[in-house]
Amino acid sequence: MLKSFEHVGMTVSDMDRSVDFYCGLVGLRLHLRKRMADGAEIAFLDAGGGMLEIFAPAGGAARAVDVPEGTAGLRHLTFLFEDVEETFTRLQKAGVEVKERPRLAINAEVLHKFQIELAEKR
Repeated sequence: MLKSFEHVGMTVSDMDRSVDFYCGLVGLRLHLRKRMADGAEIAFLDAGGGMLEIFAPAGGAARAVDVPEGTAGLRHLTFLFEDVEETFTRLQKAGVEVKERPRLAINAEVLHKFQIELAEKR
């Protein structure tokens, strides 16, 4: 029997920058961080109802591109904030590139708050 959502993983180019972004600005909590034998790093960030696993290859990684329509892949991550406007303002002041401003959810029956789509420079 399924108990809950556990984690989603993504590759980043800079572990320090990504941990700073997701923990310092977004509000996730660092659960585990370690370096692998090959020099790659892995971290699990607690989002309160599941984890975000970030993986930084030893040789770095190129910046991600949006998944084109009709192509399989992860399209976005959505976080639920108590105060979307305050969070949006704080991220803007920190210089985060915003791809889409807060707006009403397309599927109001499923999503509870506004969506802020971020383009983290990885």
